[in-house]
Amino acid sequence: MNRFQIIVEGTADKKFFEDYYRHLFHENAPEGSITLPIKDDKTGGYQKLFSENGINTLKEGMDYGATNLVIFDADDDIEARRKELLSIRDNYGVDFELFLLPNNQDAGSSEDLLEHIINPNNQPIFECWQHYEDELVQQEIPGRTPPPLTTPAKKTKIYGYLEALLEPKQKDLIKERNRNYENTQHWNLDAEYLEPLKQFILQCFNFYK
Repeated sequence: MNRFQIIVEGTADKKFFEDYYRHLFHENAPEGSITLPIKDDKTGGYQKLFSENGINTLKEGMDYGATNLVIFDADDDIEARRKELLSIRDNYGVDFELFLLPNNQDAGSSEDLLEHIINPNNQPIFECWQHYEDELVQQEIPGRTPPPLTTPAKKTKIYGYLEALLEPKQKDLIKERNRNYENTQHWNLDAEYLEPLKQFILQCFNFYK
């Protein structure tokens, strides 16, 4: 059993933290140390941590003396999500350290974090995207009620960002499981915005690093 396990919500988060761990420590994370709430599951989501299998993932880490790090999205209400997740400690007798994305203090998600760590040279792509969204909500489409039109999800925005940068033959690299967050032409893993997450990881890992 690894001396730690980082539990994340989905495939995109898993790939990001695999790359970020390698960036911080200059080595690959131990196999199986970065996982979804239910090991070997195909889909994630924070609610799965409340399931019997999700609780067992935490208990397994404790049984082997591992440090459990739960890193999930804050979503719309960070304090409500924090309270909800921390209730697992009391209700199930498990222990873990909690960080809520994007920065442990604001509402949001991993996509919000990614927006803040792009290579600054690529900011015009998001400026164009914002212009598109601003124009979209002003349009009226016959038969579409009520207005305004729905703007694309944040995941779509990240897909669009990478699709604009990659060549047609590289489209497979847009997929969440194939992204390369260590590609400095696309991402900045030393961005100041990542400092709260970095300090959280370093402090938790200080127990054994």
